[in-house]
Amino acid sequence: MRIAILGSGIIGISTAWWLNQAGHDVVVIDRETGPAQETSRANGCQISVSYAEPWANPQAPLKLARWLFRDDAPLLFRPQFDLRQWWWGLMFLRECLPGRLAPNIRAMVRLAEYSRNTLRHMRSDLGIQYDHLEQGIINFYRDPAEFESSQEMAGVMRNFGVDRRIVTTDEIVQLEPSLAHMRSSIVGGDYTAEDETGDIYLFTTALAERARHAGVEFRYSTELTRLIPAGGRITGAEVIRPDGLYETVHADAYVAALGSYTPHFVAPLGIPCNVYPAKGYSASFDIVDATAAPTISLTDSAHKVVYSRLGNQLRMAGTAELSGYSRALNTIRCDNMLRLAQELFPTALDFDNVRFWSGLRPATPSNVPLIGKTRIRNLYLNTGHGTLGWTMGVGSGRALADIISGRQPEPEFPFLG
Repeated sequence: MRIAILGSGIIGISTAWWLNQAGHDVVVIDRETGPAQETSRANGCQISVSYAEPWANPQAPLKLARWLFRDDAPLLFRPQFDLRQWWWGLMFLRECLPGRLAPNIRAMVRLAEYSRNTLRHMRSDLGIQYDHLEQGIINFYRDPAEFESSQEMAGVMRNFGVDRRIVTTDEIVQLEPSLAHMRSSIVGGDYTAEDETGDIYLFTTALAERARHAGVEFRYSTELTRLIPAGGRITGAEVIRPDGLYETVHADAYVAALGSYTPHFVAPLGIPCNVYPAKGYSASFDIVDATAAPTISLTDSAHKVVYSRLGNQLRMAGTAELSGYSRALNTIRCDNMLRLAQELFPTALDFDNVRFWSGLRPATPSNVPLIGKTRIRNLYLNTGHGTLGWTMGVGSGRALADIISGRQPEPEFPFLG
């Protein structure tokens, strides 16, 4: 089949790769000048299977109420005149009901595990270098009450086969000596040795290049304007070419992997797609003292930020803003990230040349992505991965390629259709 992939982030490129490997004729369309230019450009770079848990849980509404008017809150809600935002919020509250937590975690963990295993095989088979480290992730806590409540979630994750080990402050410092000066502020944590880190941008761009050599066609600087329906099918994708002229791209099937923008193109067709942007921030620092910088990826639970070592730089990422589609940087949030990095690693990093970035994570209320068939028989979705696009990306692409090819995908997951 001729298949058009709409979007060239980690989700779109992975889908294109696996469809090509299944023998399909694939074209990738993206408005940017190359792959991984938007949400896959500079995220936190954790492959965090052991933390594949939803934002929506019974404790979330109370936390959100406390954070509502704080500009530096880990999750910031800014009401817009946007019905989609309010509908997303209502569905989020529904997902906070106790009975929704276990099925959402089960789906997320199964897909995340499958994706991590797929990534390991791809790394071995393709020889892609992307500054990956297999050192695990430490999630540390500053508040005793939060640490105590976290142990319940760690137990839930262990019930799903995730090795999330509770560790003391001394064990944390033994695992990651760069935190020794913070010993008095840390009350404990958990450690997941199987988790990984790696530069999503380097991986995605390298995979795109291998896909091109394998025969995938890439059409960059090409803006999708609409999908054209007729007779229960999509008959074409209308685009604006780099020369400014309109063109209709024809294919046998279409995959919408457009991140937070997916609803803009499928909602007019009557396809439900409750995805809303959760803007995240990152800060990248050059390392000036390697002995004082971490080698294990870290999550500061109190502030909901992560740190990942990527070669000779440290990537810090986190926070979420539910405030529409603007990628404008909030100075207060940037300053807060810089302060936190200086507190943790005062001598390790070049703080004078920090590189800030923001991206729009495509979030569903449950944090379970939308993957599979729609009621339009040749239109498929692969979106809604939220903060776990890198964790779930290559597995999502492989699973959808199986679905399109008429095969049963491997992971136990509530695929669409």
